[in-house]
Amino acid sequence: MEDVEIFLSRLASENKLYEEIAKKLGSHEITDKFTLAGAVADKVSPVSYKIYISDEDLPNETINEIKAVFAEAAENDKDVNVEFISDEFLNIIDDRARITSESKPRSLVHRDGELHPTVHIWMIKRRDMGVFVLLQKRAHNKEINPDCFDVSAAGHVSQGDEFRYTALKEVHEELGLDIERSKLEFIGLKRAEYSKGDIHDNELVAVYICRESINIEDLTLQSSEVSEVCWAEIDELLSIMKYEDIPNCISLEELDMIKKAVF
Repeated sequence: MEDVEIFLSRLASENKLYEEIAKKLGSHEITDKFTLAGAVADKVSPVSYKIYISDEDLPNETINEIKAVFAEAAENDKDVNVEFISDEFLNIIDDRARITSESKPRSLVHRDGELHPTVHIWMIKRRDMGVFVLLQKRAHNKEINPDCFDVSAAGHVSQGDEFRYTALKEVHEELGLDIERSKLEFIGLKRAEYSKGDIHDNELVAVYICRESINIEDLTLQSSEVSEVCWAEIDELLSIMKYEDIPNCISLEELDMIKKAVF
C-alpha cells in the first residue's frame, strides 16, 4: 500500500494548501476541491493518506473542503484509507541557521531529525556571592527525559511564532508567571540533540535568563509538564552533577552561559 503524508497548515492560504496536496500527489493540476476529487479518484489503489492538520484554534474553510473530499473517497473505495491527525506544526531551520517558511508536524520533525527552533528560560537570583537557578523536574509522563531536573521553562516555537513570544508563553504555561517582555535577557543560541528509539530531536535553542524575584510557593505548575521546582546554586549544582547520580538533562553549556552573563 502506498503511504502519502500531507501537511495542512491552518495558517496557509488556499493556493498554498492545494500546492501542498499537488506536490504530495504528484500532480500540477490540483487547484480546488473538484480537481482534487478527480486526482484522488485517479490515484492507483490501495493508498493510505495521513493528513496532518495544524492545531491552531483557527477556522479554515479550505481545509474543511479538503477533508470532505478525502473522507468521501475513503467512504466510496475500500482501498483508500484516510487518517486525519491534529499536531503542532514547527518551522524548519535551514543549513544557514535561518528559520524558513516551511513547516511540518512536530511528531514528524522529531521522527526525521530536522532542525527546529526552541526556547530555554532560566529564572535566576543573586544571593550573597552565589547565583541560583530555578530547576523544574519534568513530569513522569513526559516522552523525553521524564523525572529529570531541567531548565526552569522551555518549549518549541510553533509555526509563525518567534523566540521571545514563545519564551513568555512557556513561562506562563509551565510556571504560572506573567513577566514583562523586557525582563527576558537573551544570552545566546546553542544546538541541542536527543535521540532515543524513534525520536531524533534536533533543536536550535534560544537561551534567556530572567532576574525576576519569585517565590516557589506562588507558582502554579503545569502538572502535565512539571512535577516540582527548586532553587539550586550554580556551583553546587555543578558539583552535584559531577559527583552524584542526579537524574537531569541540564546543559553544562547553558550554566556556563549564565555565569558569563551574570558575572
